[in-house]
Amino acid sequence: MSTQGTHDRLVEATRELLWERGYVGTSPKAIQERAGAGQGSMYHHFKGKPDLALTAIARTAEELRGAAERALCGAGSAYERIEAYLTRERDVLRGCPVGRLTMDPDVVANDRLRAPVDETLHWLRDRLAKIVQEGLDQGEFAPGLDPDETAALLVATVQGGYVLARSSGSPAAFDMAVRGALALLHRRADRG
Repeated sequence: MSTQGTHDRLVEATRELLWERGYVGTSPKAIQERAGAGQGSMYHHFKGKPDLALTAIARTAEELRGAAERALCGAGSAYERIEAYLTRERDVLRGCPVGRLTMDPDVVANDRLRAPVDETLHWLRDRLAKIVQEGLDQGEFAPGLDPDETAALLVATVQGGYVLARSSGSPAAFDMAVRGALALLHRRADRG
């Protein structure tokens, strides 16, 4: 197998294990077994578990930003783009791979590991706030709607929706949270 293939398999295995088990539960041995790679290969590509975990977290964050951006940059009004983001296909019962990292005490306690998580959630709030502002500028949303607060609400809706769905064992709880957020946004300026 190629060197690049081993590198990618190690990163992908780490991403999956971090999502499933968290940082402490993701041992180098488990990574190597999942990736089908030996210890020598792992340490050839990475200085150790923290270095590999950082690469995996950064890739997960990058993928989440890409998926969000594809929904948010589509055609349509501000409301329609936000709706596309909130209703995009997700594995709701597995939870958010980035959001789940915020509940991992070892990730949160490590500035390097936490940085891609924080940067991604900050990027998402900023991106949503800009779209809300576009909607305000176009008269699409009720005047007085605060873009930053609304963006925080939308991110919290998605992250909280994952928690509700996981706790109930049903994606219906996620869908209900999304419908509630969209109903709040749907109040047009002429109805406000």
